Amino acid sequence: MIMDMAKLLRQFQKMQGDMKKIQKEIAKEKVTGSSGGGMVEVTINGKLEVVDIKIEKKLLEEKDKEMLEDLVLAAVNKALLKAQQLTKERMGRLAGGLNIPGIDIPGMLG
Repeated sequence: MIMDMAKLLRQFQKMQGDMKKIQKEIAKEKVTGSSGGGMVEVTINGKLEVVDIKIEKKLLEEKDKEMLEDLVLAAVNKALLKAQQLTKERMGRLAGGLNIPGIDIPGMLG
C-alpha cells in the first residue's frame, strides 16, 4: 500500500510539473478574434492580455462610434473564447479527460 502511495505521489508531482510547463507554453501563444468581416482584429496572448488591435481605416472614416465599439467588443470576446478553448484543450490532454480541480479556468465554457 505504501509503495502505491509513493508511486501515486510521484505521478502527481510529474503532472504538476507538466502542468506548469504547459501553462508557460500557453502564455506565449497568441490568438486573434475578428469581427465585421475582418475589419476589426484583436490579438491576445495566453495570459489573456490584449497585445494588438487592428481596425480597418474605412471604419474610422465612417465615424460610427457605436458600431466601432460593438465590433471591437465582439473581436475581444472572440479572442478570449479562443484563448480559453486553447487552454482547456491543452490542459485537457494532460488530465486525460479527468475532472481535476485547478485545471479549468473560471468562466470557461463546457
